[in-house]
Amino acid sequence: MHGQVVHAQYGNRSQYQPLQSKLCSGSDPLSIVSVLLELYPFQTLYIADLDAIQNRSNHQAMIVAIDQKFPNLTIWLDCGKICAPYPVAKIKPVLGSEYIQNMQDYLEQSATCLRRHVLSLDFSARGVMGFADLYENAELWPDEVICMTLNRVGSEQGIDLKRISTLKLINKSSAIYAAGGVKNISDIHRLEQLGIAGVLVATALHQKNITSGEIAAIYRQ
Repeated sequence: MHGQVVHAQYGNRSQYQPLQSKLCSGSDPLSIVSVLLELYPFQTLYIADLDAIQNRSNHQAMIVAIDQKFPNLTIWLDCGKICAPYPVAKIKPVLGSEYIQNMQDYLEQSATCLRRHVLSLDFSARGVMGFADLYENAELWPDEVICMTLNRVGSEQGIDLKRISTLKLINKSSAIYAAGGVKNISDIHRLEQLGIAGVLVATALHQKNITSGEIAAIYRQ
């Protein structure tokens, strides 16, 4: 947001502040990606372009620069309503249910993304966000689905196992990814036991609550 990596907390976007990481100083996006890859050679980077999501501007030039500097990374990009395919072919668009109002809206956005999107099923403290039918109709889901608990993002309060488990039961064929609330490696082990495909982690890494050795052990398994 505003050219910097910010610490997303509880989904309260107006209150997000520049990231303060124990891994490095500053909040420059290229520097942050670099230190994360020094921590562990991750293969996928999730980016939320918060200015684009809030219809202010976008960080397209910076995101393309990240892609060029770190060509081995696959980027999952949430930039709100997708108006056109992104200029970098291997960037996978994330469609958030938060922005989807009805079936026609979802089908149009899916077609714009050439049906290669990741679906983010978004939850607030009040429950589901956006087009409610998406949450129950698994036939509408793509191969990769994020369970995004926005009210836990950046909180280190722990993952919402009940909600994640429910989505896993609704659709056993899509790969489910958890997002929001991870506090330590124990949370990731719990997700692994549930058969969850992966997890979005930021705060726990920047606070050094998950180490490179713990991450490596997960991948070895």
